[in-house]
This record gives sequence, C-alpha cells and structure tokens, in this order.
Amino acid sequence: MMSHGSEMWCYHWKWKLHHCLCLFTTYIICMQQAAHGCYDCRTVLTDPSGVFTSPCFPSDYPNSQACRWIIRAPHGFIIQLTFIDFDIEEAPGCIYDSLTLDNGESPMNLCGITAKGLSYNSTGNEMIVSFKSDFSIQKKGFNASYVRIAVSLRNQKVIIPQVPDIDAVSVAETVSVPELRQFTLCFEATKGNSDDNDDWRVFSYTDALLRELFSFGKTTKGHFLSISGTQCILKNALPRNAEFFTGTFQQLCVVWDSFSGTVGIYAKNTYHVVDCPEIYDKVIPGNGRLVLGSNSNEVSSLNGDIYNFRLWNFTMNAQTLANLSCDVKGNIVDWENEFWSIPTSALKAENNLSCGSYLIPSSSIEPTSCANLGSLCQATVNATTPTPPTVTTNMPDTNRNDKPNNGGLFYRISIVVSSSNSNSVSKVHDVIAEWLNRTFQNWNYTVYVVNISIHPASIREGARQKRSIKSFSALALLVYNSTNNINLEEEDIRQKLISNNRSMEEGYQLHTVDVDPVEKCLAEENPPNYFWPDTRPTVTNFTFCHGSSVQTASRTCYLGLQNYTSYWGQPDLRNCTENAADIANQLLNLTGEGQQLTSDKVNDVVQKLKKIVNDEEIDESLGSTVVTIFSNILASSDSVLAASSSEALKTIDALALKIHFAGPSMSISTRNLALGVSSINSTSFKGGAFSVSPQNNASDFQIDFDKNQTSAIASVVLPPSLLKNLSQDEFEVISRAQFTFFNKNGLFQDTENPANLTSFVVACSIGNLTIQDLQDYVKVTIKHTKIQEDPKPTCVFWDMNKNGGSGGWNPAGCQVDAESNENETVCLCNHLTHFGVLMDLQRAVTQIDPQNTKVLTFITYIGCGISAIFSAATLLTYIAFEKLRRDYPSKILMNLSTALLFLNLIFLLDGWIASFDIDGLCIAVAALLHFFLLATFTWMGLEAVHMYIALVKVFNTYIRRYILKFCIIGWGLPALVIAIVLASANRNASHIYGKQLYGRDASGQGGDDFCWIKNEVVFYVTCAGYFGIMFLMNVAMFIVVMVQICGRNGKRTNRSLKEEILRNLRSVVSLTFLLGMTWGFAFFAWGPLTLAFLYLFSIFNSLQGLFIFVFHCAMKENVQKQWRRHLCCGRFRLADNSDWSKTATNIIKKSSDNLGKSLSSSSIGSNSTYLTSKSKSTTNTYCKRNSHTENVFLDKPSSNFAQEDGEQTSIIPVHQVIDKVKGYCNPHSDSFYKNIMSDTFSRSTKF
Repeated sequence: MMSHGSEMWCYHWKWKLHHCLCLFTTYIICMQQAAHGCYDCRTVLTDPSGVFTSPCFPSDYPNSQACRWIIRAPHGFIIQLTFIDFDIEEAPGCIYDSLTLDNGESPMNLCGITAKGLSYNSTGNEMIVSFKSDFSIQKKGFNASYVRIAVSLRNQKVIIPQVPDIDAVSVAETVSVPELRQFTLCFEATKGNSDDNDDWRVFSYTDALLRELFSFGKTTKGHFLSISGTQCILKNALPRNAEFFTGTFQQLCVVWDSFSGTVGIYAKNTYHVVDCPEIYDKVIPGNGRLVLGSNSNEVSSLNGDIYNFRLWNFTMNAQTLANLSCDVKGNIVDWENEFWSIPTSALKAENNLSCGSYLIPSSSIEPTSCANLGSLCQATVNATTPTPPTVTTNMPDTNRNDKPNNGGLFYRISIVVSSSNSNSVSKVHDVIAEWLNRTFQNWNYTVYVVNISIHPASIREGARQKRSIKSFSALALLVYNSTNNINLEEEDIRQKLISNNRSMEEGYQLHTVDVDPVEKCLAEENPPNYFWPDTRPTVTNFTFCHGSSVQTASRTCYLGLQNYTSYWGQPDLRNCTENAADIANQLLNLTGEGQQLTSDKVNDVVQKLKKIVNDEEIDESLGSTVVTIFSNILASSDSVLAASSSEALKTIDALALKIHFAGPSMSISTRNLALGVSSINSTSFKGGAFSVSPQNNASDFQIDFDKNQTSAIASVVLPPSLLKNLSQDEFEVISRAQFTFFNKNGLFQDTENPANLTSFVVACSIGNLTIQDLQDYVKVTIKHTKIQEDPKPTCVFWDMNKNGGSGGWNPAGCQVDAESNENETVCLCNHLTHFGVLMDLQRAVTQIDPQNTKVLTFITYIGCGISAIFSAATLLTYIAFEKLRRDYPSKILMNLSTALLFLNLIFLLDGWIASFDIDGLCIAVAALLHFFLLATFTWMGLEAVHMYIALVKVFNTYIRRYILKFCIIGWGLPALVIAIVLASANRNASHIYGKQLYGRDASGQGGDDFCWIKNEVVFYVTCAGYFGIMFLMNVAMFIVVMVQICGRNGKRTNRSLKEEILRNLRSVVSLTFLLGMTWGFAFFAWGPLTLAFLYLFSIFNSLQGLFIFVFHCAMKENVQKQWRRHLCCGRFRLADNSDWSKTATNIIKKSSDNLGKSLSSSSIGSNSTYLTSKSKSTTNTYCKRNSHTENVFLDKPSSNFAQEDGEQTSIIPVHQVIDKVKGYCNPHSDSFYKNIMSDTFSRSTKF
C-alpha cells in the first residue's frame, strides 16, 4: 500500500514538475521575445525637448541591438544631451557594447558608467546617438534627455531694456553705421497691454555727446520719426490716439531720403506717404551708437519686445516691401548675432517668430526594426534590410549618412566545426561565438565578430565512421577597423583561427577555414547623370545634384546578411528637389549688392532662372524675386553680361508671359529693370499705353498704365488698330500686354555692328504673338541718357534673329518722328519688340577705320618696346661710366630716361595685367602708369627750366643742392598729384582708376581691356592740364633758345651757311625730343587732320626713348670714347691713356672778330672740324682752366675776365653763352651737358 502510494506521489510530482518546466521554458522564451521587442530604437526626434532610453530600460538591454536616434532642431539651434542614467558593458575601446555620440564634429564612444550625469552639446542643429550591443553580457543601458538651445537671433526676440544704463541692447562695436542720406528700416515690436505711457522710443541713434540723431517713437502728438533733431509726426500713417503695437508682433517699415522731404510708412500691408518738408536735405551723421529703446533716462523705452530689426542704406518701394522676405539681409544692420551686443537676460526664444526656423514636432520611425534577433540594423535613415532566417548579431554603426567616412574592412569567415556532444544549434552558436571573441580579443589588430550564423553540415568521409559526431557550418562576419592603416591579409586571419583550434571547448574541433574579403559595391550610374564610384560596405558616397554646385545626393553601400555580400541602396535625392522660391532667394543673395559676378556666375544664374521660369508656376512674389535678380545682374559690366545676354532677354520675356496676377494689371519695379503686365480684352480693345517714371522717394521706377504721364522717361502708346490683322485663333488667345523697361543696356550688345546707344530700352508685346505690319504706328517715346546738342537719332528695335540668334539692332519698320528733340526721341514703329535710340556722335576715334586702328596699335606697341630698350641703354650707359654723369645735365637726362623706361614697361604690361580681372591689381597698375606719365612730363619740364637757368640766369647764379631739389620736384610732384587723387576717392579708388575698353574702331568693334583713369575730370585735370602747362613752358624755352641761336648765325665767319643750317637743324631735332614737343600733336588731332596727327603722335612719342638715345647718348663724342675704350676691341678700341680731358676743357680765346668759341671743344661740333685754323692759332685766353674740376670758374666764383683794354668784369660774354646753348642742342655736343652748370653758375647766389 505504501509502495503504491509512494508511486502515486512520485507520479504526481513528476507530472507537476513536467508542467513547471514547460511553463518556465515558455516564460523564458516569451520574456526573451519581449526583451528583444520592447523598444523601437531607430527614431528621428524633432520635439523641442524629450527623453529617450536604451531598449527595455530600466531592464537590461537585449543582445544584438543597433539603435540610432537622430535629434534634429531648426537652423539657429543646437542640441544639449544629458545622460540621467548610464550603464553599458565596459571594455577597452568600447569594442563590445557602446554608445556612439556624434555632435557634428567628432564622434565619441562611451561605455561603462562614466557618462552618467554628463551633458554634451552639438556643434550644429543635429546630433546622432548610436547604440550597439553584441551577443553577450547585458546591462541596464541609459536614460537620456535632450533640449534644443537657440543660438541664432532669428529664433529669439529681445526684451527692450527699460533702464538705459543697465543691460543696454546696442549694435556691436564692430558694426559701423555710415552717413545716411536715405534708408529703409524694418522691425517688429510688441507693447504691453497694461502700459498706458504715450512717450517712448523704440530705438535711438546718438553721437558721442549723446545728441539724438535718429529715432522712432511716440509722443502725445503721435508716432514720429526723428532725423537730426527734427521730428516728423507720422499723421494719417499711424494712429495717434490708438496703439499700433499690441501684445502680438506688428511689422513696421520706414522709408526716407533727404531729397524728397517725405517719409514712407509700410504697415499692415498698406503703404502711406507722409510729407515732412522740415526734414528735407537732412543728413544722419555716421559712426554713432544705435540702441534699442531709449538712450536717455529722461525718455522711456517701449515697454515690450522687438524682433528682426534691419536697416538698409537705400530706399525700397511699396512693391519691394510687400515682397520683402526674411532672407533679405540688412546691409547696414541685420538681425544676426554678429551685428548686436545683447545681454543674455534680454534674449528670449519663442516658437512663433515670423522669421524663425522650426520643424513640426513629430517623430519619424525608420522601417528597419531592431526588435528581432534575425535583423541587422543598418545605421542609415530610411534604409531597410532583409531579415535572414539565421541567428545573427549586429554590426557597429560605421556608415554615417551625413558625411563620408572610410568605414571598416569586412571579411567573410566560413568554418566547419565538428562536435561529439549532443548540443543544440544555439549551444554550438554560443561556443563558436565565445571562441571567436577569445581568439581575436588580444590580437595586434582591432578585430571583432559582428555576426554569426550556424547551419548543420556534413563532415568529411573519414569522420563518418563515428556516428555520434555532428558537424556544423558557421558563417561569420568579421570587421577590422584599420585606424593605423596597417593591412590585414586574409591569410593572417586564417592562420590565427587555425592556431587557436585547441582553445575551442572540449568536444569541438575545427575542420576547415575559409576567409574572403567582402566585395565593394561596383561603380554605376543610377539614376542618369548620377555617378557612384566603387564603394566599400557601410560607406555612404556623396555627389552633387545634377546641375547644382551646392546640393548633394547620397547613396550607401549595404551588407546583405544571407551571404555577407555588398549591394547598393537606393540613391537619396531628397536634397536635389528644392522649392523654386528657395532657389530664387539663394540666387538673390548670390547676386546682391557687393557681390562680385563673373561671366560664368551670371550664366549659371541665368540658366537657373530660365529653369524656374519654364518649369514653375510664377506668382507675383516669385516674379518679383526673379526681376530683382535680373536687376542685380544688369549692374554688371558689358563684358560680364555678353555671354548670357540673349538667354536673359528670352527669360525676361517668358517671365512677363507666365506670371500670374490678380486684378487688371501688375507691375514690378527695381533699380535697373521694371516689368508691367496688363490684362486686355481683345473684343473691346481701344488702344493702350504704358509709361515708366522715377519715384519721388525711391531709387526704383514706377510703371503706369496711363497715356497722360508728363514726367515719363519712356512710354509706349498702342493704337486701337493693333489687333486688326490677327487671325481668329490669335485673336481668341490674347489676354495680356507686357511692358519691360531697362535702365541698363548691358543685355543689348550687337556683336556684328556695335553702336552708341543713347537712350533707355523699352519693350512691349501682346501675349506670345508677333505683331508687325501695323496700319497705325506704335508710338514709342524714350528720353535720352545724355542731352544731344545736334542729335542724329535712329530708331531701332532688337531683332532676336540677327547674328545667329544672339540678337542685334535693326532699324526696319521704325522711323523718327518730327516731335523728337535733344532731350527725347519719338519713334513710330509698325511692330512690337525692344526699342532703343542710336546716336552718331562725332568723336575722333570713330572716324578711324579698322585697318588704320590696327596699324596704329601695332606702331604703338612696337615703338614702346623699342623705346623701353633704348631708354634702358641710355640709363645703363650713364650708370656704367662715372665720367659721363659728373655734370648736372647728365643727371637730369638719367632721371628722364628712368621715367620713360618705366612708363613704356608699364604700358606694355597694362593690357596683360588687366586680363586677370583683379580690381586691386588693375587700380595699382593704372595709378603707377599715371605716376610715371606725370614724372615724364615733369622731367621734360625740368630740362626746360635747366636751360632757362643756364641761358637767362647766367649772372652770378648758384643753386645749392641743385640736383636734389630737381629730384624732389621731378618725383615728388607727380607723387603728390597721385596721392591727392587717391585721397579724393574716399576709399573707393575704383571710381578713379580701373579697367575700361579702349581702342574700338568706328563701328564699336575690337578694343582691349586697359587699366587707366576712368574719371574724366581727373584725366583732363591731371593729365591734359598738367601736360598743357609743361608743354607751354617747354615751347617758350624752345622759342627762346632757337631765337638766340638763329640771331647769332649772321655774325659767324668761321663756318659756311650749310654748316650753320645743319647745325641748327640738329639742334631743333634734339631739343624737340628732349623737351617732349611731339606730345603736342595731340592738340592738333582735329577735323580732317585727325588721322595724320594720330600717326605722328604714335610714331614720335612711342619712339621718344630711341630718339633721346640717338641724339643725347650715341652721338655724343665723350660717350663714344667711353664705349670705344671699354666695349670695343682691335683697331676700334681707344687707348686708355688718350687725352679725355681735352674734350672737356674749354680754351677760351681772345679774338675781336670771333664771337667767341664755346667753353668746350665739343660745344660747337663733335670733332675738330668745327674748330677752324684761325681759332686754333689764337693764343690769348681769358683765363686758365681750373686744374681740379675740369670746369671753368667753379672754384673761383669771383674770378674776372681780362678784356683787351685791361678792364675787369664778372659778366660772361653773351656770344659764349649762345655758343654753349648751341652746343647743348647739337646732337654731337656734350659740353653743355657737362659744363653749362659749372661754367656759368657762381656760388654767390643761393636759394
């Protein structure tokens, strides 16, 4: 009985135990599944603040997790992340479980408990948190909170300080407010509801003495604008007794200029103009201090908040203000951090600011789930991966999708393991995983296993004898982080595994090992125009979006888990599809004021605008932005606009045709371009008109749809019969008329027949139709850009079909009306298109045909090159031979040759330097060319001064430091002129010097870019006027010298008439080039003699250096002797002991019938042929030569000449002076250069 009871008891407990085991197993499985599926950890977080945790927190996180949280904030914010709790498996280098924190600058790996309680900030508006766990050892994980922090002023308002001396909000010290004669000011503000104060300031601008120069506020009289101490009450524009600013932000824009005496107020979508004659011609001084609120304790500040304060130094019209976007930055003050000095206490971030950047707070869950053990969580947003039916562990997050990285190197490991134990697949998985981790744990390479899959496999034939042995095939994925650029070969991995075979758990044995690297994703093009190179697994590649140099597309190379092979993911082209308004705003900033535009940039902008106009729906706002961009482009030079002018015109026409508008008409006005569109009814059309006129208080233009505008600068009147010749189909599709006004003419460049356009350009069209052969003329009236005293206008239109489709002017179908005058031209045309007025101005350059232009250019450059070479030769000759430069004339000649040398060199290099398109370099070259031109004129004038002193002031004249004073004048005076010119430019030298096109022929073709003076006043004053003074002085000196020389010819008895004529002729030629008389040809290039004098001017002036070398260097006897002594050989060489002093010693002989010989042997002739036998035989001399200086009377200023009658005097005979001057002028003479100062100057007179 006991036995039976015992058996029953045992059976009963065995049954219970069996059920308990089943329940326990079920619980473990369910808990494990719950653990792996307790949290979806691939999320994009965009809330202003929040909390996220590791999977299953506070319970242990599951194995094989790959989680990724992307925390995003709008631009102008950063992310601050704080770990409230943190506990992750600790290991060296965090090679097992880890959290990777990418703050936008450098990722960091965290594990253990070290991060608990710490905070981390992102460097940008995005932070990425990645968490991975391997297949063993779990911890609690982490609990983290995040919050966005505003760093951009666009996302913050300013609380206006109520006490000026405490926590003042002011413009930063680095921002300088210039002198203002006009401005546009926009801001938003609020006012406390409980504040009844009616005397306050929104802002105040004061000088160093705290005098208020510029402010806006309110008094009991109403809202006011104060300019330089004068208040303008804004009556009728803003309420007097009611509050404009309330508890919510209200935007207000104020427009003012000193020329009109009016103030424009744009508020609540309405534009008001207030007359304020008392602020006419006022100026706001610069370099003051701008504060928000009041700057005085006597006046209160607005009790409220202010936001988006922007200031421009130009005026905007109502249309521009209506379309003013947040992206239009104030060019004086903008609502950005760098413009302001704001205490932290005055800043407050809000979510409802008009120009703030905010995202809708919603989370985006990626489709890839980490819940199942069989998934491999890729670290790329919106990338899904298949789930293989094998036991896997997760790989680390190495393929960031926001910036490229090198990733790791992946290897496939295929092994076959035999087991004599009766273990399950999961047990074999754990054994192999532990063995692999132990094998690679302390290796020289940073290698770890990221995935293992186990499958039953057949063992080799020899092992089948043991029926109890089972074999398993294991496929593992190995990653190697090659941080040290050390190569890891497959064979190294294989040998490492084989060598550790014995370390495997007892009962397990390694049979085969195969190691292969995972292949790269091969290069391909997908979609068209997007090329992706060979890429390693987990690496994301980036490329520019097609047709963009800013936006990028990305594509990631993924790893498949079934066979561990790589494959391409889908291209991410989200950044390549942008809103047209965003692109237009980017182009607006790119072409804004102060931007340097090149031809390529302009062409790129035009192509983008063409795509917007052709592909997008154009409303008034987008159309206004596009017109403003074109206006900015039109401010560029003609050479920059040339390549894209045709496309730009077609795009503007297409814009006018496509733009949508409400009401009967619409107009957009900017500085350089105005567009008007009017609806028309084809069945009741009775004519129409467009006109454009300047606005009173703005720099833009205003389009009117009225025939009676008296102040219009351009107008088009359409006849009632305009639509009569249209077909029925054309008649039915007409719905609008377009009018375009161009203030700049850079888009109209006729390459085949350039002409002088002297008017604005207007265009008019009806729909998309070609209107021509009209019964009644279209009347086009266009003001001239210059008043023409003798106008010869030609009415033309822009023919798009000319010049191979690039366009050109065509006079067909247009004629000039008799109503035209010097101020405007009235054109009558029988068609519609772009109209302009051409004028034939009588200018000298336009009278030269292309062939003569090329010849003159060739002569100029060749002549300047030759002149530079021989100027250098003259200079080197006098530098090399010391005896040649002992006298004053030689030193003056050296300075003149130096100025000529650099003038010619800079002229030759000018055009080449201008081709670099570097404004600063071009300005410097133009200023240097100007300087050396003035220096050349000055030294030619000093040559004349020197001759005057030597010829007229010959009585006891001695000038102390003669050459030094000449150098100060010769180089200092031109430098002073250049300095004054640059100082007058007021830091904007580009208005004075710069690149211009010179050398166009009669048709306006050809020409080269040249760095020279752009300002006409500067040119005529400092070049023409300066040279005019020097030229008159040199002409006077030339006449004096020649009269004296010719007056003495009749008294000569020792030379024949022919000898005197040749001698005088050589003197004339020599003086002509030395004094720069040939530059005077420029004054005679008028009328029918223009071409002849231009040739003379080009030939003689470009070769001036050559002529000076010939007459004042090569033909001088003492120079020839130095050349023969030092440069020649053989019979041409002159002996070193030759009597050099003979050529420099004057033998002054007494002779009653001889008018006196020159004071040097070469002052009359270059050799002894000019010294007659009679002069040689004369034995009486006036005095002896000074033995120390080779000059007469230099050391004896009081020496007297001995006359025949014994009378003594200190006066040199005039005929000797005349002979000395003739020797100076003679091309063979050197004595005047050498001795005229020393022979005639006395030390008795000084200045």
